[in-house]
Amino acid sequence: MTNSAAVPAEVNPKRWAILAVLVTSLVVVILDNTILNVALKTIQLALSATQSELIWAINSYVLVFAALLFTWGVLGDRYGRKKILIIGLVLFGLASALSAFSTSPEMLIITRGLMGIGAASVLPVTLAIITVVFPPYERGKAIGFWAGAVGASVALGPIVAGLLLGRFWWGSVFLINVPVVILGVIGILWLVPESNNPNPGKLDPLGVLLSVVGLIALVYGIVHAGDSGEWLSLESLGSILAGVAILSLFVWLEYKSDHATLDLALFKIKSFSVPLFATTLTFAAMSGSLLFLAFYQQVVRGLTPLQAGIQTLPVAVGQLLAAPNSARLVAKFGFRKVVISGLVITTLAFGLFTLLTPDTATWQMLIIFFILGYGLGNTIAPSTAQMTMSIPTERSGAGSAVQNTVRQVGAALGVAAISTLVATIYSSQMNSALMNAAISLPGNATKEVTDSIGAAFGAAEGLTQSGLISAPVANQIQELAIASYMTSFHTAVIVGAVIVLIALVVMAWKMPKVTTNAAWGQSETTSKPIDL
Repeated sequence: MTNSAAVPAEVNPKRWAILAVLVTSLVVVILDNTILNVALKTIQLALSATQSELIWAINSYVLVFAALLFTWGVLGDRYGRKKILIIGLVLFGLASALSAFSTSPEMLIITRGLMGIGAASVLPVTLAIITVVFPPYERGKAIGFWAGAVGASVALGPIVAGLLLGRFWWGSVFLINVPVVILGVIGILWLVPESNNPNPGKLDPLGVLLSVVGLIALVYGIVHAGDSGEWLSLESLGSILAGVAILSLFVWLEYKSDHATLDLALFKIKSFSVPLFATTLTFAAMSGSLLFLAFYQQVVRGLTPLQAGIQTLPVAVGQLLAAPNSARLVAKFGFRKVVISGLVITTLAFGLFTLLTPDTATWQMLIIFFILGYGLGNTIAPSTAQMTMSIPTERSGAGSAVQNTVRQVGAALGVAAISTLVATIYSSQMNSALMNAAISLPGNATKEVTDSIGAAFGAAEGLTQSGLISAPVANQIQELAIASYMTSFHTAVIVGAVIVLIALVVMAWKMPKVTTNAAWGQSETTSKPIDL
């Protein structure tokens, strides 16, 4: 594939200020998800929420976010990306304020869903605007900053949450979004130029509807299966099959349509489809495997949320160092070589996680976290840039939405599948450990301690306080829970390493050698063929 886009006669002099505004809008959305994960225990106590209600406070956001990414991208291309971004941010800000003052779990679930509706506009539209305001020779670098901000936000979330919860009430984790959104909207109104597809064609409302309904059904089934562990239940499997069927109908109608919402030709372009497949696998591995790192830090090692967040800061540092610089490396060594090296480094980090023990030195963990961040920075950023630059500028919103939607579905599938595996292994290990130790527990206590490591610690403390077991037995239960959890955690990161390794093989095997001119940090006059 040859990128022949010419450098604009006039380059937007405010483009880097525009990027700062876009990144600010992006960061507030990404931060919100990781902040909530840390605040769940506090919210549960404040609203008297059940575990199921807490899960749906997360899932209501995930469902609509994944389902509407594509729709927002299409609307941005058609009606104006600046306009759609402002609408999405305003909705996100208003819903954040409502979430902050929720008086019941049900209200929080609804307002979180509203937040997801607004947030879904930000990823595809900000990425599309970057392709408009930056000349071809700077897009790779600009998208590198964009991708680096995503990774850094994930790592910074727990730190922000710890600082807020240490000084304010639980609603502050949502209310903090409001002033950032206001600043973002002001910056967008002031700096960002309007852009859209000048020839959008006829609107395809049926296609948009089918994409939304199909994605909701698919993601709901995946999330429910992961939460319940019942993949073959009617609610889980039925929803997944319904989602697949509806999305298949959507693809068939798009193939037949003269005014398709989704350009299926994109998937025939290997410089788009191969990085999409590889990064989707990477997202699945990251989301599924490293979800359990938080339990290792906070339960096994006894860290506070703030301490755990600070400990993972090297992930953000690694990504911030690697992602913006990845365009320069691609210009020098080629896309395929850079991404393969990133996947090798990421696989190495997953492998090193298998060496963690309850007593691993902190400095060793910091090194592993940095290696992980550096590997991801050299994988996600150049892949995102390559996919974005494979899309015609006038359809950049829809194209960007496709890659983000597929990644979100991959992440949900990774979480669900690996969560089920971890829960099964932990339960089996813990049951065997209790039998071997000849520990007999009253009532439903055995079910509790074999459910999760958090439940095991809580049950052991509760049984001790009620006088049903002695303190030494409680300590023994907690030690057995740690050993069982470490086995399941190591399995999770091994699975993650295998998934990333598959992505590496696909990238090395299927990514074609193509030629580009100016997209990776060279001016139009000095550009040369680059082995992508």
